[in-house]
Amino acid sequence: MTKQKRGFWLFIFSLIPGAGELYMGFRRQGISIMGVFWGIIALSTTLNIGILMLAIPVLWFYSFFNVHNLASLSEEEFYSLEDTYLFHLDELLRDKEGFLRKYQGFVSLVLILMGASMLWNIMRSIFYSFMPAFIIDILNGISNYLPKTIIAVGLVALGVYLVMGKKKELDMEDDDIY
Repeated sequence: MTKQKRGFWLFIFSLIPGAGELYMGFRRQGISIMGVFWGIIALSTTLNIGILMLAIPVLWFYSFFNVHNLASLSEEEFYSLEDTYLFHLDELLRDKEGFLRKYQGFVSLVLILMGASMLWNIMRSIFYSFMPAFIIDILNGISNYLPKTIIAVGLVALGVYLVMGKKKELDMEDDDIY
C-alpha cells in the first residue's frame, strides 16, 4: 500500500473510473472497476444493447465518491483497508476448477452467443448484397432485437432462479422450526 494521497492529481485521477483507486494504491479495486467500466462499454457497443450504458454513470459515481471517501479517511483507517476486487471476485475464483465446473454451461452459452453475434455483424453486409430488400428488412429487425431479447430472457430467468432459491431457503427454515 502506498502513502495516502490528496490534492490535484487525486481529483484528476478520480474522474476516470478505477484510475483514482490505482493512484491511491488499491490495485485490485482499481483494475476491477476499470475493467467493469470498459467491459460494459464494449458489451453495449458490440451487442448493440444501449440499456447497458445506464450502468456507466452509476459505476462512475461509485468510483468517484469511493476515491474521495478513501482520501478523507484517517491514516490508520486508510492503512487498515484491504485491497479487494470489486464484487469480491478473488473469493469467487479461489476454486477455479469448481467454479468452471459449476458455471461451464452458462459461460459457454454466453461466449457462443457473443461470438455468433459478432460473426453476424461482420458477415451480414456480405449476405445483404445477395438478398432482396424485404428479407434484408426482416433480418435487420431480427438482428436489432435478438440480443436485447436474449438479455431480457436471461434477466427474467435469473430473477426466477433467485426467487426460487429464496423460496427453498425459506421452506428449509420453516422445516427446521417445526
